[in-house]
Amino acid sequence: MVVSFSDFLAQAISNPILLVTALLMMGVILVNGWTDAPNAIATCVSTRSISVRSAILMAAVFNFFGVFVMTVINANVAQTIYNMVDFGGNSREALIALCAAMFAIVIWATAAWWFGIPTSESHALIAGISGAAISLHNGLSGINGNEWIKVLYGLVLSTFLGFALGWITVKLMEVIFKGFNRRKTNVFFQNAQVASGAAMAFMHGAQDGQKFMGVFMLGIYLANGQANVTDFVIPTWMMILCSLVMALGTSIGGYKIIKSVGMDMCRLQKYQGFSADMAAATCLLISSVSGIPVSTTHTKTTAIMGVGAAKRISSVNWELVNEMVLTWILTFPGCGLIGYLMAKLFMIVFN
Repeated sequence: MVVSFSDFLAQAISNPILLVTALLMMGVILVNGWTDAPNAIATCVSTRSISVRSAILMAAVFNFFGVFVMTVINANVAQTIYNMVDFGGNSREALIALCAAMFAIVIWATAAWWFGIPTSESHALIAGISGAAISLHNGLSGINGNEWIKVLYGLVLSTFLGFALGWITVKLMEVIFKGFNRRKTNVFFQNAQVASGAAMAFMHGAQDGQKFMGVFMLGIYLANGQANVTDFVIPTWMMILCSLVMALGTSIGGYKIIKSVGMDMCRLQKYQGFSADMAAATCLLISSVSGIPVSTTHTKTTAIMGVGAAKRISSVNWELVNEMVLTWILTFPGCGLIGYLMAKLFMIVFN
């Protein structure tokens, strides 16, 4: 079933809960654009390969294309997110719970951005909708374990593969360019890092955009009373809308997070920044094609850790790493609890 834009507008106007859910969804995507997207360009900015303003513009453009192109080619991640939870047969209550989940994610992501902590909106999204589903069912019956297990695969993939690829890529660059003129290699990697930053931004859009569109489609089908739809086609208008909102969020920027990830965690040279970008982009490509939802923030930071550790372990600011890891660990129970409580509250207020 393909939902046209006119059909969606008619539904949203006649169903205030769907309208509020859609607006909150746009808010979540906007917040993702200004909090998660800066991770994609953190390294190329920190090595001064590109200015902050130019990098943010580049990220906005490639985020847009990433969402659009990858969804047309392969929408496996969107399918995974869509099928992750079951809000039950009562469409009104299900939509209220989904609305509460979106509200919880906005609260969590905005708080993390305020404190400059690079939390993951991907993990927050999964935690928020899972918490709301648990609240609605008063138990775990609303959680699809077969799809949720992919989140755990994603955690392992982004952590170990991101770190390993970062370490391997930077070592490979050192072997290939050993003995080359340092000045010439710096010029080469300055240009190469702009390209790798664009690749990271593209893959951020490809991975994160699909997650949000999967939830968007869930909201539309719930409003239609079609909670049991398991296969769907994402309409072009939704790809364009989500791409534009994410690009707008990216253009707002997130210098605090660029500083945390690209400058404070580990001082990088241009070839190291390029290695981190390519390692993270490769990991995101593998996970996107496989339909595994991963955190772009998690993937990028572990790639940077791998690059830094390849030089020497002390090159990495492990105190900052510990702070980030603690935030990632707290995101699932923290945002999940907020989603749970918001769902209970919204049920009382709107039902």
